[in-house]
Amino acid sequence: MKNMNTMTLLAAGTCAMIAASAANAAVVVGWTMATAVTATTGSSYSYGAADQGALVSGSMLSGTHSSISTAWSSPSGNGSTYALSSNAWNVGDYYQISLATTGYSAVSVAWDQTRSGSGPAGFEAVLSVDGGSTFSSLGSYTVNAVTWSASAPVTTSSFGSVASAADNQASVIIRFKVVTAGTSTTTGTNRIDNIVVSGTAIPAPGAIALLGVAGLVGSRRRR
Repeated sequence: MKNMNTMTLLAAGTCAMIAASAANAAVVVGWTMATAVTATTGSSYSYGAADQGALVSGSMLSGTHSSISTAWSSPSGNGSTYALSSNAWNVGDYYQISLATTGYSAVSVAWDQTRSGSGPAGFEAVLSVDGGSTFSSLGSYTVNAVTWSASAPVTTSSFGSVASAADNQASVIIRFKVVTAGTSTTTGTNRIDNIVVSGTAIPAPGAIALLGVAGLVGSRRRR
């Protein structure tokens, strides 16, 4: 009886641990844009690694444009001091995050984005888990011209997407890509901020195996 009670408590504890893990999404990586962009001009720019989350090592926020005259800057963010901004947008240009999601499932991405009146509005989020060789669509979206405040976030500029194909991957690339250019491909700007990739920690194999053993013992005891 003592052994059965012990195994029952063990199984209950393991179930509770797995349920808690599944119910609580964690930040895998996140860019709060706490550091200003080093103002520069060129076709590409690398902002740097995420500043929050469990897997910040090796992560990167960057941007790529077809124009070598693109100006990269950091105006006010959405409820934060800075954002990543750029002009000279053409169809196919994008912001990009790269990261790992190893050990996480139910992956999703959320971000804030806005534009100037002449900046690009039509975007698509795309995902690659093979180093950028192929991409799949996470969905198209429209960026409105919203005035951001560094002190108070504007919720109407937020977007989100489920990226389940990114679950438990060593290499994930997500691009926020222009599909419709703005009315000005020189002065029109678009900025991004508060990028957060979330996921649920996958229970360790030992915990799952322990649950199976506890269940088997309990079944035999009931017989």
